[in-house]
Amino acid sequence: MARINTNVPSLIAQNNLNRSNTDLSTRLQRLSTGLRINRGADDPAGLIVSERLRSEMRGIDQAIDNSERASSVIATTEGYLAEVADLLNSIKGLVVNSANTGGISDEEISANQLEIDSAIESITRISNTASFAGLQLLNGSLEYVTSGITGADIAGVDIHGVQFGTNSSVAVSVEVVQSAQTGALFLSAATGALLSSVTLEIAGNLGVQTLSFVSGTALSAVIAAVNTVSDTTGVSAGLRNGASQLSGLYFNSAGYGSDSFVSVRKIGQGGAFFQTYSAPAGVATQRDTGRDVSAIINGALATGHGTTVALNTPALAIDIDLTDLFATSVTGTPTNFNITGGGAMFQLGPSITTTQQVGIGIQSVAASRLGGSTLEGARFFLDSIKSGQTNSLLLGRTAEASEVLNAAITEVSVLRGRLGAFERNTLQTNSRSLQIGLENITASESKIRDTDFAAETAAMTRAQILQQAGTSVLATANSSAQNVLRLLQ
Repeated sequence: MARINTNVPSLIAQNNLNRSNTDLSTRLQRLSTGLRINRGADDPAGLIVSERLRSEMRGIDQAIDNSERASSVIATTEGYLAEVADLLNSIKGLVVNSANTGGISDEEISANQLEIDSAIESITRISNTASFAGLQLLNGSLEYVTSGITGADIAGVDIHGVQFGTNSSVAVSVEVVQSAQTGALFLSAATGALLSSVTLEIAGNLGVQTLSFVSGTALSAVIAAVNTVSDTTGVSAGLRNGASQLSGLYFNSAGYGSDSFVSVRKIGQGGAFFQTYSAPAGVATQRDTGRDVSAIINGALATGHGTTVALNTPALAIDIDLTDLFATSVTGTPTNFNITGGGAMFQLGPSITTTQQVGIGIQSVAASRLGGSTLEGARFFLDSIKSGQTNSLLLGRTAEASEVLNAAITEVSVLRGRLGAFERNTLQTNSRSLQIGLENITASESKIRDTDFAAETAAMTRAQILQQAGTSVLATANSSAQNVLRLLQ
């Protein structure tokens, strides 16, 4: 080549040297930042995927923090409830002690009542002061709010969890499809009196008693005798439909449901006539059990226990205490109410959707809200056993006070168990599963975006060699045009 105006070899050398410099710069940038993708031009598709993975990682990381915070809230709440449980147990001992009227004086009962009053006030104080970072835990702030409850149908409602979704409220419909029943035995007596002498064993949930009757005893006298010992047997008696003694009588268990039973059988000699039946036209039997109520709640069959129904679904977890009148009647007409808000909602997933949120209700443990029990047709709570209240020990209502107290102890125990199950089976498992997901997603993002130092170091060495070679070649290409001078000599 003998042209000097255009040095094509030099241009080629410059172009390749520029490429080597650019490649070396890229390798140095990747090694210095530790990232294979530093800008969109490095890998457009990889950048899109890695940014999405980073977003998921940030959401999962925060969801793990949310789960840990929720566990702290639940653990703190359970700690306060443990103290409430200790106070209730101490009250239990005082109530039982006060029932021992043959061994303690009225002054001791008064002292026990004062101690009970103090313990109940402490329970209410715990309810008002239990908090976590300013969040009130046990004063009812975290329980669900209801409206439209018909008191004649529903005695009490305990809502454990609700998924509102995009709705501002959730409607609840309860329809009894199978009535609750007591255990019942029927005795027919055409003459309204016992035909011969008989000794009966009366047994129920509370115990067993033996009663003896002579021939000709009127059914009214039998009823009076059975009802006299009903506190020790859990069995009551009454005329059939309140009608004439000629129609016979019923023996009934005190409570409703499959846990309640009544047993009446003759023992010893005599009483050949005596036979009880499951109903006036039923089969002969000496024992009968009650029946649990069955109800449909929002289209789903609820679990019945006595006169209480429970539903546990992802959308609604609720226990409803039905009144005796509503639970024992199948009318085909439901009772309705609304859940309008409240509860504690925990965001446990990286996306803000209903499926990744869990709601839980924590009811108030104030004395005026704890231990709801229906006694003598009225609803009583823990504060009813304080001085001057209906079930005060000073009024001799130790049995009623004990029933209310047992309900309160059960309620607190169930609440503690439910919170413990929520922490263990929901929060802790959720946190562990999210951590596993975070590990895998982080590994995937790293594989896409992070620098492979072994490969990049090798590529940098190659680029350095090409840069040095390109510089040498460019020098050679620039000097090759001087050979033309020899033609001019």
